[in-house]
Amino acid sequence: MSGPQGVVPGVEGSCCPSVLDAPLDEAQAEDLARVFGALADPVRLRLLSLIADAGEVCACELLEPLGKAQPTVSHHTKALADAGSIRGEKRGRWVWW
Repeated sequence: MSGPQGVVPGVEGSCCPSVLDAPLDEAQAEDLARVFGALADPVRLRLLSLIADAGEVCACELLEPLGKAQPTVSHHTKALADAGSIRGEKRGRWVWW
């Protein structure tokens, strides 16, 4: 992305265009809308906050706090990862976020 950059709240080291510094171009608006779309779900917001609080966490440790099954947690972490809000690393059977 080109243009002024800012940090996405709760996502260390990630950048997105700042809507306050200058008008967004079409590509910047689409990128930002994708991130906001991924965050527009209560489960995903909780996931993001749990991962940010832990710094690094195994997906297996997210099931109980969310009260969700593994497939549901995987679905939501994939949506966050696809939007660039989190990054995962597969270690054995589980992904660490």
